[in-house]
Amino acid sequence: MAAKDPQDPRELGYLFALGQVGLEMVVPVALGIWLDSSLNWQPWGVIGGAVFGLVIGLAHLVVLSQSHDKTSKKN
Repeated sequence: MAAKDPQDPRELGYLFALGQVGLEMVVPVALGIWLDSSLNWQPWGVIGGAVFGLVIGLAHLVVLSQSHDKTSKKN
């Protein structure tokens, strides 16, 4: 999906929010790796982080897509 105009502040905010979704998926996995190495939980920290990151990231992505669809239909 291509952005209409990268200079539009709304579209730029939307693109930054999509980047945040990616971080929301990666950070819990990194935290799980750290927990695995420091508390010897292997592999449960990574598995829990991956599941948590996937659920939170997908939920945020659904909310973003719904709000983006509503604003694009108004214009």
